[in-house]
Amino acid sequence: MITIAIAEDHLSVMDGIELLLRYEDNFEIVGTVTNGEDLIELVTKKQPRIVLTDIRMPRIDGIAATKIIKKRFPHVKVIALSMFDQENAIKEMKNAGASGYLIKHSPLKEILNAISVVLDGKEYYDAAIDLSILDNDNNTQQKKSLLTKSEKAILRLIAQGKTSSEIAAERFTAVSTVEKHRKNMIKKLGLEGRTALYDYAKSKQYNFDL
Repeated sequence: MITIAIAEDHLSVMDGIELLLRYEDNFEIVGTVTNGEDLIELVTKKQPRIVLTDIRMPRIDGIAATKIIKKRFPHVKVIALSMFDQENAIKEMKNAGASGYLIKHSPLKEILNAISVVLDGKEYYDAAIDLSILDNDNNTQQKKSLLTKSEKAILRLIAQGKTSSEIAAERFTAVSTVEKHRKNMIKKLGLEGRTALYDYAKSKQYNFDL
């Protein structure tokens, strides 16, 4: 029997998924919740084989809940549900440990395909998702590894819109040192243009671990 937990704060979507899965003889829904906090509690009690979770939920979102679940119960397979194929959300769920990502407006039978694939130890992504964005994420990881700890710290401040003078004051260093770091980062990251470093920093500001 394949045990499944569902986290979804849109009741109409929840009802549709439940209706689909209850017709499957080898599936058992062990619980349904509407927020990430309750999902973690449900998984802790029932330890289902599959978790279907929305990303945007109250209290604890699906990304944070997935991280906690995979850390505590690495054998549990998580499949994300979302209204959108947003690049950042897909990457964040993958990095959190999710094995699949589905768009809610896709046919419900695609959930069955996703469950079958992830139980086989593979990843499943909705057909509407451009998988090249996941390859781009590998390039981002390589670029991140090029930067020193100081450069990453300065990059975070750049993302906040701070000038070189403001960054120098905050880090108790010379403006010339900050400017040198800026030039080094632009070279390392292969960027061009006056605002390129700011644009890059802004797009990656939540993805740089210091």
